[in-house]
Amino acid sequence: MGRNCGWLTAKSAEIYLSRLDKKLFLPDINLLKDQWSIHAIYIPEMEINIAEEIVRLNKIMDKYDCVNIFLSEGAGISSIIDDMEKQNLPIPRDAFGHIRLDEINPGQWFAEKLRFELKADKVLIQKSGYFSRSAPSSNEDLDIIFKTVEIAIDNAMDGKSGVVGFDEQEDNKLTCINFNRIKGGKPFDIKLGWFLKMMKRIGQTN
Repeated sequence: MGRNCGWLTAKSAEIYLSRLDKKLFLPDINLLKDQWSIHAIYIPEMEINIAEEIVRLNKIMDKYDCVNIFLSEGAGISSIIDDMEKQNLPIPRDAFGHIRLDEINPGQWFAEKLRFELKADKVLIQKSGYFSRSAPSSNEDLDIIFKTVEIAIDNAMDGKSGVVGFDEQEDNKLTCINFNRIKGGKPFDIKLGWFLKMMKRIGQTN
């Protein structure tokens, strides 16, 4: 999903920020909310001007001594490829000509690029899949799981097939969505109000 669509990264960022708003911080001892905030979100649907981002993130690094980035698997691929070509490095591709993201490793590329440009002493990369699977289900998770199972059983009994999920065409109601509406290659709409509001909050305009 993260190769072509940034929805999961964007939504995760929104949820993170909403939870951050409920935390207590102590500026008097230099425990600042902005240090724990998100400073950049990179997804495949957005063009990333690396040079401009380096300038912007350097200002954040100087102010808060850290930079926190949410990165989708396929984000910034064109920038990475351009950089590799300038260095005459081979571009790994599969039998269909698709770029092998697992070999390029965008997360590692961005980490190394920004570590150097921002003069960071330490870099930490956390892959959401590994992190989330190591944690127990929250009460909210369990509620969604049980409701999903009930809807799936009801639809199966009625002979209906599909995928149970929050349907954006039904006011985000949990329903059984027909397979015909769920196909690959659907990009995330970066002009949605909640996404633009979030990008404005973190000070990222490109």
